[in-house]
Amino acid sequence: MFVFRLLRLIAHLFLGMAICAILFPFTSAKGQEAHIRRWSRKLLSVCGISVKIDSPQPIPRALLVANHISWLDIFVVNSLQPCRFVAKSDIRGWPLIGWLCAKTGTIFISRGKASDVRRIFKGLVESIEKGEVVAFFPEGTTAPQGTLLPFHANLFEAAIDAKAPVQPYALRYVDSQGKLHPAADFIGDMSIVESILAILKSRGMTAELKQLPIIPTEGAHRRDLARVSHAVIAGGLGYAVEELSPVSAPADIAPGTAPDPQVAPQ
Repeated sequence: MFVFRLLRLIAHLFLGMAICAILFPFTSAKGQEAHIRRWSRKLLSVCGISVKIDSPQPIPRALLVANHISWLDIFVVNSLQPCRFVAKSDIRGWPLIGWLCAKTGTIFISRGKASDVRRIFKGLVESIEKGEVVAFFPEGTTAPQGTLLPFHANLFEAAIDAKAPVQPYALRYVDSQGKLHPAADFIGDMSIVESILAILKSRGMTAELKQLPIIPTEGAHRRDLARVSHAVIAGGLGYAVEELSPVSAPADIAPGTAPDPQVAPQ
């Protein structure tokens, strides 16, 4: 069964590459979104993961934020609503997956390069203004299930500049008993290959994605948005906010300028 799943996964990755290379150049934006949504749902199915989505309202023109557990998170969100994700440039080098992320609109950002951040920040605002849903993980990296890292505030500035709300989501992976599934964690020195193998060997994993109340941005400061988003997502996951680490507070930047280059999400 494991070998069969692995072969199906490889075949599905190559199918995604073919869709991006052959069909995308001749497909409208809506058509591309439909392909991404179907392909992401199938990817999760091939990995043996069922998806439970609590999303009573359509996602508006917004900045989408969620807690970050695994490389799977992007595809869980895309199975609901294809987004333009902000991700660390390291992902671009992942076999097959990195190429697919690039072709489906992922915005890669390098750590420590202020010029790179300035280049992409304006694009984030323009994408939101055009009606696209831009997404990022404000923890900046993955965290073990059962924890929620402090939120970096700087990229919330894009929602303020674009006059768009923040749409938070709470994400978790559970087993058949409703307990957090350990195979979902992608942390520490674990490689993407090790993570994929652990997931393919697992059984009974369900990804639960829960839509939370929209957070308005009019008159808000990015630190306020980070703090409120952190509290709302913690509540959505059932965590006691006072037990979590406090929200980080990086140095201020002037509205409309580039955020700190150290906050690139994974």
